Amino acid sequence: MMNLDKNISLPSDWLSQLKNNSKIDSINTPISFIKKEMEKGKEILPKTNRIFNAFKYCSFSSTKVVIFGQDPYFQKDVANGLAFSVHKNQTVPASLKNIYKEIENDIGHVSNKNGCLKNWAKQGVLLLNSSLTVEYLKPGSHSNIGWDKFIINIIKILNKKNKIVFILWGNQAIQYSKYIDQDDNLILSASHPSPLSAYRGFFGSKHFSKCNSYLKENNLKEINW
Repeated sequence: MMNLDKNISLPSDWLSQLKNNSKIDSINTPISFIKKEMEKGKEILPKTNRIFNAFKYCSFSSTKVVIFGQDPYFQKDVANGLAFSVHKNQTVPASLKNIYKEIENDIGHVSNKNGCLKNWAKQGVLLLNSSLTVEYLKPGSHSNIGWDKFIINIIKILNKKNKIVFILWGNQAIQYSKYIDQDDNLILSASHPSPLSAYRGFFGSKHFSKCNSYLKENNLKEINW
């Protein structure tokens, strides 16, 4: 791991990909903003050593699926750096309950017994939020601090790898589709799994079986959802 600041580090394999593609600057803007906010005494979530957990548990070479969330959970000690995921001992959030419900309806069973999605990440699922940080109790507070440019650069790096399944739920995630090379990757999009919008197309989307079919067709190991 290469340190960008104390406790804020992007794993070296992803860092070298950004450097190789001259995209390294995009990570500095949000990090310098976060540092200034913390100096003012503001509480930033997730904890700094968890901000890049999506990349820590899912290496560049193993990435074959990307799932986009919105911003991290804004309650204390809930966000663990993986989109939709919480710590093992915590109540499964409503959106994740709906995700599990769709998996069960789609493929018949759910491998997870709690709300932590590390086992997906370790299989090559990059669980990426549109913003990687948020201020405590202020949802959407970091949506304009530069994370979007960083995310777009991550998509461009993955485009070169190709044969990636991009799963986009909700308008915030769907806006990234224009940066994805649609000829060499699979894009699956639907409404967000939150209770407010899951019935508008998320339920019944069968994204999990479609994802695995695409991986199988391309001789890649399927995800144990």
